Order: sequence, then C-alpha cells, then structure tokens
Amino acid sequence: MADFSNTELRRLDLTLLLVFLGLLRLRKAAGVAAELGLTQSAVSQALRRLRAIFGDDLFLRRPHGMEPTAVALALEPAVRGAVEALRGALGSARAFDPAAATGIVRIAALDAAQSVVVPPLARRMALDAPGLRLSVLPLARGEAVAALAEGRADLSIGFIWDRPDMVSAELLYEEGYRVAGRPEALPDAPHVSLDAYCAADHVLISPGGDMRGVIDDHLEALGRSRRVMLALPAFLPALAAVAASGALVTLPARVAEAFAGGFGLVTAAPPVEVRRFPVSVFWHRRNDADARTLWLRRQLAAAVAGA
Repeated sequence: MADFSNTELRRLDLTLLLVFLGLLRLRKAAGVAAELGLTQSAVSQALRRLRAIFGDDLFLRRPHGMEPTAVALALEPAVRGAVEALRGALGSARAFDPAAATGIVRIAALDAAQSVVVPPLARRMALDAPGLRLSVLPLARGEAVAALAEGRADLSIGFIWDRPDMVSAELLYEEGYRVAGRPEALPDAPHVSLDAYCAADHVLISPGGDMRGVIDDHLEALGRSRRVMLALPAFLPALAAVAASGALVTLPARVAEAFAGGFGLVTAAPPVEVRRFPVSVFWHRRNDADARTLWLRRQLAAAVAGA
C-alpha cells in the first residue's frame, strides 16, 4: 500500500470511502446503507471492492457487528482526512464571505460603464467587502472576451452582439441615446428638430478614431448628414468639448443624464430613431456556479438599480 499506483487509485471512488468510514463508525452494514441512501447489497458490493483494492478483509463479521482489522484502523486517519479535505474544498467553492474576502476584482468596461456603473459598484464593495479592491480594464468586446477566457478579467460590462458560447451573460439594463448641448444650441430641449440637428456641429465618441457613427447611418437612410468636427475616445471629454464649443454630442442616455448638467448642458431626444442596445454583465462559463462571481453579479445588479 505504500506504493499505491494511479491505476489502483482509479478503482476508488467517493462512495467507497464513505462506506469505509461509515462501517468504521457504525459497525453495521444496514446502518451505513440507511445513512448513505444505499441498499444493503450496494454496501456489501462496496466492501468487496474495498477488500480487493486494499488486499485485506478490512471488516470481520462478529455477532455484535463489523469489527475493523488492523489495516482498516491504520487507513482510517488518511481516508478521513482525504474526505474532509474534499468536503472543505467543495464547501469553500460554494461559499463566499464578502466581509472576509481579500484580493482584486478585475472588470473590463469602457467609459460609459466606467462612468455610470462602476462608481455605485465601488461604493457597495467598500461597504460590504472592504478587503476587496476593484481594478477596471478599458477593454471592448473582443478584447474583453479574450480577457475573460484568459482569466485576466472576472467580469465584463457592455454589449456583445455575437457572444461566444464560452461566455455567459445577464442583462443589466437597456440603453438609449440623448443629445447634449449648451442651452442656446438646444433651445427647444427636450426636443430638437432634424433640421437643427443636421445644421449643428457635432462631437463624436469614437474609441477607434472614426469620424462616423451609428447616427450617421440613420441620417444617410433619410438622405441627410451632419458635420462631425471632433472625435474623442471617451464621453466625459466629449461633454467638456461640447460645453466649450457649442456643438452637440449624441451619447448613451444614462451618461447624459448623470453628467450633462455638471457641464452646464441640457439634453434632448435624438430626432431619428436609434435602436436601443442591451448593457449586460459577462463572465466565463467556468464561473457559472462560482460564489464570488455570483456575489459580484448581484452587487452589479443592485448598483444599477440604485443608480
């Protein structure tokens, strides 16, 4: 037994070990069967397998019950330790105590989610899980999926139209658009006419540096166009540029509602119908049942609801 090979280990399973420990404790096959929800014949079969694996009788039948042999008694500490270690590992995997948790939570998110979702999430984490720290990675779609797959990110926030099978998702909210500008640029706010919109200069949020966005496709379908005078990669600099220039910017509604007023801007509904888009939290499927991931998802949902 000192040289117990992998081939011999493969013959063991958890039921055999539980039967072994049960017989040591109860000394009766009927009691073990009732405790484990097995038939007595299944317990007898398990004992035959154990005897073959360890090359010993292990338990001798006596009038008062099953008497363990010296080999069985010698095996007990190691077998009990292995079962308890597995039980503890499984329990740890299923449980998560935010108050005692430590480490870094890494979330992939671009600036819209950074602006409106991350701050309330950070506030909740500081209260409920003070030992956790939050790191935000400015990754979009393909990069975010790669980060989830490689374990560089725990979660991703945003939208992915073609989500791969290895990634799970949960909707946080649906997002629309608002137009923001100085009051003199949007005198009829919360409305703006198509003519006024097309006549104005525009700032475009474009992480890739493009001078054309989804709004331009809708305008083109109507035979209209607009002049994009500036492309910026993030929403808050775009709001600052609009406040300084008098141009307009079309941006996600939650960002506009949260920050436009701070720049002295007013908002209006876009003069063209633009498809709303889902903002979801994404995680790798290997973490579907992970208690820490589930807790983080619940915190995100509560942060969005509170915001």
